[in-house]
Amino acid sequence: MSAETQTKLSNAQIAWRAAQDITDCAYVNLGIGFPELVARYQPPGRQAVFHTENGILDFGEAPPEGHEDWDLINAGKRPVTLKLGSSFFHHADSFAMVRGGHLDVAILGAYQVSEKGDLANWRVGSKGVPAVGGAMDLVHGAKQVFVITEHVTKDGQPKLVERCTFPLTGIGCITRVYTSHAVVDVKGGRFVLKEKLQGLSLEALQEMTGAQLHLDGQVADLIVPQI
Repeated sequence: MSAETQTKLSNAQIAWRAAQDITDCAYVNLGIGFPELVARYQPPGRQAVFHTENGILDFGEAPPEGHEDWDLINAGKRPVTLKLGSSFFHHADSFAMVRGGHLDVAILGAYQVSEKGDLANWRVGSKGVPAVGGAMDLVHGAKQVFVITEHVTKDGQPKLVERCTFPLTGIGCITRVYTSHAVVDVKGGRFVLKEKLQGLSLEALQEMTGAQLHLDGQVADLIVPQI
């Protein structure tokens, strides 16, 4: 399906687009929930090494229903399988990998991303989980941090903003944002538009965005397969 027939991308399509930018053999941590979809859409001929902060490296797909081993779960408490050469280890060793800069990419969801690359993804006012958890380590330990998210909230408020108003997960940590409408880089304290849906005007996209979108060369069409 071409982008011109869509008003926005589905979560699966956003995850597919993010997966295309993961290089072969990259060490990658996927956040709990929506970001886990990225593992399904690795391009042919490429294979990331997935890391989970509770202590598994190079885990595989979810097992068939009824064949789960509940001693083998990811950080989201979902069952996984082990690949040939997979390893598991202490929680502290896992975070040593994160904090030591050994991850190439971390992919997380977001409530807000600021134009300076700040991330808020753990609490909205009085709602949300009671602590920021391992995300604060991931966003400052990984070499690149991608966000996948809707472009706006359910009530139409922008998620890409000048300044985050929710509690921060990390400061100046986001590299690229993949949304339901666009792909946006964070460079030099600015949002730089790289791709947008083919049928969406720049003016309409700007109206949905809470900070100025800058251009640095040609903006490509955001085209993904039907999933």
